[in-house]
This record gives sequence, C-alpha cells and structure tokens, in this order.
Amino acid sequence: MNYLPIFIDIKQKPCLVVGGGSIAYRKINLLLKAYGQVTCIAKSSCKNVAKLVNDEKIIYIERSFEPSDVNGQVLIISATNNTTLNKKVSELASQNNIPVNVIDSPDLCRFIMPSIVDRSPILIAISSAGKAPVLARIIRAKLESTLPHAYGKLAELAGNFRDQVKEKFSKIEDKRYFWEKVFSGIIAEKVFSGKIQEAKADLQAQLNNTVESQVGAVYLVGGGPGDPDLLTFRALRLMQQADVVLYDRLVSDRVMELVRRDAQLIYVGKECDNHAVPQGDINQLLVDLAKEGRRVCRLKGGDPFIFGRGGEEIETLAENGIPFQVVPGITAASGCSTYSGIPLTHRDYSQSCRFVTGHLKDGSMNLPWHELAIEQQTIVFYMALNSVEYLSEQLIIHNMRPDMPVALIEKGTTPEQKVYTTTLKELPNLVENKTIHAPTLIIIGEVVKLREKLNWFDAKPISSKK
Repeated sequence: MNYLPIFIDIKQKPCLVVGGGSIAYRKINLLLKAYGQVTCIAKSSCKNVAKLVNDEKIIYIERSFEPSDVNGQVLIISATNNTTLNKKVSELASQNNIPVNVIDSPDLCRFIMPSIVDRSPILIAISSAGKAPVLARIIRAKLESTLPHAYGKLAELAGNFRDQVKEKFSKIEDKRYFWEKVFSGIIAEKVFSGKIQEAKADLQAQLNNTVESQVGAVYLVGGGPGDPDLLTFRALRLMQQADVVLYDRLVSDRVMELVRRDAQLIYVGKECDNHAVPQGDINQLLVDLAKEGRRVCRLKGGDPFIFGRGGEEIETLAENGIPFQVVPGITAASGCSTYSGIPLTHRDYSQSCRFVTGHLKDGSMNLPWHELAIEQQTIVFYMALNSVEYLSEQLIIHNMRPDMPVALIEKGTTPEQKVYTTTLKELPNLVENKTIHAPTLIIIGEVVKLREKLNWFDAKPISSKK
C-alpha cells in the first residue's frame, strides 16, 4: 500500500486550512463534521467561508501565511492555487511532523483526503492514492446507493449491547454468529424502517432467551412499471434478502432478475378472468410463510397502494400480528407518462389528474363519469384495455369532446414500450385493429398533444392516423 488507511481523532483539536476559496471551504466542512477547531488563513475568502466566519464556526485570519502558523496544529490542509506557497506549507508541516494535505499535489501530501461514505459511526474511506480521484468518487457513489443511511443507527444499537453480548458469550465464534444474525435479520430491518425501540426490545429478548419462536416478516415492495433502474434502494435491498418472493404478472423480467438467486419464487399473478391464486389465498399464504420464520417479499408491479391490493393484504397481516413494511414504487401512471413524453399536468393543458381503475372488484365499471368528463383534466385508466368501447361511449355521453387526445402505452418504461395516439372517438377502433397487449395504460387529456414535442425515450410515436 502507498498509504496506510487510518482514522484520526481531531475532536476539539486545532486544524489549519491555508486558503479561502471554494475548495478550502469543502475541506473546512469535512474538518467541522469531525468536530475539529478550524483556523483559516487567507488574504481573501469566498462567501461560503465568510458565512462560516459570521456564524462563528471557524477562526479566520485575513493575511498571508506565516511559518509560525503551523505551531500547535494537529493537521494542516493547503488549498491555494499558489504552487510555491503550497510547497512551503508542506515542508514546514513535515519538519514539525504534522500531517499535511496539499490539494491536487500528492507528492506534497503526508496524508490523502479520501472519498467518504458517511454512516456515522460507520465510515468508509475510498482512496486512489491520488492517481484517480474521479474513480474514487464513482466508487463512493456506488456504495452510497447500496448502504442504507440507518446503518449508523444499527451500529449505535450494537454498541449499546456490546458489553451484554461479551458477558453472555465467552467464545468469539458465538459472539460473531450472534451479531451476524442480528445484522442480517429482522432486527436490522426494524432499524432500517425506523422502529428503533422494537429492534432494541427484540435484541434484549434474544439476549434474555425469551424469544419463543422466530416470526418472519413480510415486505410489500413496489416493483415499479418495468424499468429496474426505477426501483428504490430499499426495494432492491429487501428483494435481495427475502427467503420467498410472491410476484405478480406485471413485475417485469428484468426486475425479477434482481431478486435473490436462491429465493423461492411463487407466481401469484392475475389477469382478466384468470387468477393463478385467489386473493384470499395470497393473503393467507403471506401469513403462513411469515409464521414459519420466513422473510417474504410480496413484489408488485407499480405501487402496492395504487390499485395493487396492498391494503387488503396488510389488513390480513395486521390481524395476525405479522410484522410488515410497505415500500412505495413508481406507479404506472407516473412511469409510463414520463417515458412517453406526456406530462400528467401542465399549466396550459391540465390542472388536475385522476387515476381510475378500469374495473371494480365485482367486474363492473361504475364511475363518476360527470366528474371525469371535464376540461383541463388528465385521466389515467389502469386495467381498462378490455373496456375502451364502454369508457369512450360514457365520456362522450357526458360531454367530453370526441376529438379529445388519447394515448395508449403498452409495456411502458421497458425496451418493448409502444405508444399509440388517437382520439376518444377513435379509441375503440384503434384497439380493435391493433394487437395491443397488457399491461397497457390509457391517458386521456390535452396533455397527450405534448408527446410529439417532448418524447425522449423512443424514436417515433405510433399514430392510429397512420
């Protein structure tokens, strides 16, 4: 190794920054996050440094650097564009055995400022030894996307129980196994979802041997409209740690590829008049699997709470005392409209938006048509492909213009996305004459006119007029 990676305690200790520009400001902020007492020396300062001075967070000396300034410092950073001055600061610091960092000059540095992933008290430092700082930042960004921010709280919780665990387990192997179970199980997940007190009680119960039987948990996860890049960090994490995954027909293959490889997969998809597993059986299956101690991911297309029957499922879980959490997903209306270049609202065309399901639980389509058929409003129909003739007829009967623009988005946000544009009157003819497959979303409103101008995802709109 060119450098020894260490962490230095600078709490309430004097640190010097030479320079008052924007780069110096960033370094000062890092020192302040570690509770260092910062003195900044420069002939002039940027407005951000000046604000720190006004807020009395740092000491500012408005003059040139002098050799005596290094006296008593535990750490020095030189952040000027004066090569001669930077070299002088480095030499003086080295002569006094003070760690020094000179911006963009690895040969003048006694230590390197790494890219940092901060989950205090967990810290991850990434360094390229000054060879490729941009690459270090890219690696940091990848780590940021995979590590929950609550890891710090999990570490704090573990610290509070460390002495108890040492007393209970004399063998280091037993201690390691205990903590591995905590950090990868239900307790950690409760911390990540903000249930700190529950996690604390569970951890204490495990130490007291008062846990009767380990009940699992259920995660209702929104899989989004199809593009796996639209998954949330939490969704991805839970998908990759679940023992069992119950998934819908609308969950795309590319999203399913991100599920934990050895998880048990159970298909519970539904389509018109063909339910692989009745909803009541799905609800009970979630309960049964959790009672076996399994971590169950209920993976749904779009968002679990927008026409996804998530509410029905967690009612059953709550009634049976099963721990659960719900992870929102990007609903089809948002994802498909965005990938089609159709904003759902626009000051010139639409001041409101309605999400409507194409059929009710009993199979009917009993909707407040007079509320839907108004100007300056966008209507998004879910699961309505088989009902286009009826919805077109009803909207026109209730005074919506027959030439109102309509878009049908098939397999939105995926590479197979197709967008058909037509009018309300011609909508039934389009569906009859084209082979359009579910999942397909229908958007009705003046905003559809913007597609030709704002389309960015696929090359050309498919129009029924052609």
